[in-house]
Amino acid sequence: MDSSGNTSSGPLEQLKVINWAQLQAGQEWIRSRGLSMQQAFVLDYLTDHPGAIQRDIAQATRTTAANVSGVLRGLEARGLVERRFEDGDERSKRVFATDAGIKLISGHEEAMIAVDESILAPLTPAERATLQALLNKIAADLPHLDQL
Repeated sequence: MDSSGNTSSGPLEQLKVINWAQLQAGQEWIRSRGLSMQQAFVLDYLTDHPGAIQRDIAQATRTTAANVSGVLRGLEARGLVERRFEDGDERSKRVFATDAGIKLISGHEEAMIAVDESILAPLTPAERATLQALLNKIAADLPHLDQL
């Protein structure tokens, strides 16, 4: 507790608060489009990787092919993705986001940049640079996500 009787929170606790604000804003943007987090991730992935196979999507989402199949069924039912056979081979289906799917997910990155700008608004450019340098210093000694 600090001198006023409040439980003090350290810098990592403050980072949790900031991360929570980012997460909530992202989830609200996704919900406003009638999507789940998984559906939005899959649509975003397919926008960047048109014609991906289900196994690739499962690896990217760090989930099972069965789970991806369910997500794709839901997106397909809404006309947001389509599965196509490659070269007439019925065993090899490629998945593509439709124009409607691409349009629905477009703007997400810009929306998240706006959220970040809102969060960082109280900082001067010099303070932002200092914060970035400090976070880079901390992150440099942490295992990368692909190593976890």
